[in-house]
Amino acid sequence: MRSVEEQQAKVTAAAVAPRPVRVAIAEAQGLLCAEEVVTVRPLPGFDQAAIDGYAVRSVDVQAAGGVVRVISPGEGGSPDDEDDVAESTGEIGTVELPVVGTVRVGERTPTRLQPRQAVRVQTGAPMPTLADAVLPLRWSEGGESRVKVLRAVRSGDYVRRTGDDVQPGDVAVRAGTIIGAAQVGLLAAVGRDRVLVHPRPRLSVISVGGELVDVDRTPGNGQVYDVNSYALAAAARDAGADVNRVGIVSAEPAAFREVVEGQLNRAEVVVISGAVGGAAAEGIREALSALGDMEVGRIAMHPGSVQGFGQLGRDAVPTFLLPANPVGALVVFEVMVRPLIRLALGRRHAQRRIVQARIVSPITSIAGRKGFLRGQLMRDQDTGEYLVQILGSAAGSSSHLLATLAEANCLVIVPAEVEQVRMGEIVEVAFLAQRG
Repeated sequence: MRSVEEQQAKVTAAAVAPRPVRVAIAEAQGLLCAEEVVTVRPLPGFDQAAIDGYAVRSVDVQAAGGVVRVISPGEGGSPDDEDDVAESTGEIGTVELPVVGTVRVGERTPTRLQPRQAVRVQTGAPMPTLADAVLPLRWSEGGESRVKVLRAVRSGDYVRRTGDDVQPGDVAVRAGTIIGAAQVGLLAAVGRDRVLVHPRPRLSVISVGGELVDVDRTPGNGQVYDVNSYALAAAARDAGADVNRVGIVSAEPAAFREVVEGQLNRAEVVVISGAVGGAAAEGIREALSALGDMEVGRIAMHPGSVQGFGQLGRDAVPTFLLPANPVGALVVFEVMVRPLIRLALGRRHAQRRIVQARIVSPITSIAGRKGFLRGQLMRDQDTGEYLVQILGSAAGSSSHLLATLAEANCLVIVPAEVEQVRMGEIVEVAFLAQRG
């Protein structure tokens, strides 16, 4: 039996990222940037008011609201000498300026400010020439024609200078960055309508089995719903793939091979569930082997030890054969298929986040197989320590119970050499966070 790590190495070695494509920024969210986005224009592109108020020259309002300093140079002295400076104690400076106009957001006509004047400005409006500060409304007594200044402002106060955010030549979004809402906004702010990204790998999901019916039909005697094509398609989307759910396909070798061959021509990854073991799988294996190298065997893991992997078609497309058991199929997908998708997306870290947690109930595992057991991860409010509770049965029985997987938010990882984990011991846990 091959170990989990050996099989993972075989799978990830086949990962090939699709060629980067240029997409509209509205379609880039969640993808990995494949270029250094270098800005050609400053942001903001002009000096603008950062707050509603009055554009002023700071020198014209520096006496407002404070003690007036009266400078009296002595004979033959300089105003810089301490002995030549007198302060009139207790006298509060009063400044009142005429308001000579209004500049609104989007104004394109330049406005020039003369000494000892003020111009009313809105947030985001271009600053008038010569104005170097904005007096907030709350620091004035308002006024349409004249404004009484209650507090001084310094040069640059409440002004967004040209290039404060980004200068020409700066990198706005770096290659390897996941494009989220902030990156989309920044791309728009620097005038980029398209960006080069690593696209989502195309993945096809196929279910095979004479017992399967689609969810819009009523199962007859001996029939069950096709769970896997829906569950695996959802898991693939969560991992970041562009998914085509083919659904149920006939197990007749010629018809099955034709469908698979068609998907190999359109997808970067193919996932097939069902008919992985026993006599019923022989025709499926033969059909797949005719398309390339497909190896089916036991991997030292549970659930889902019997599985297949190969590279099929002229493009050597990674193709997985997963168990019919929905829980086994989803666990194998998590352990084997998901890392391949993440690597194809260009992600440096393909595996889930691993945390250490204290087990709150004993675990029995299968000797010689690495366990991936459904669990519920919690956190102690007092100590901050992670705690984990196993859901369902650990050692194989009831492994088909999909309801327990739906309740799980983690997989408890039990090493292959461990058969028993006592309550209170520390275990490794893969946190099944969405979109991560």
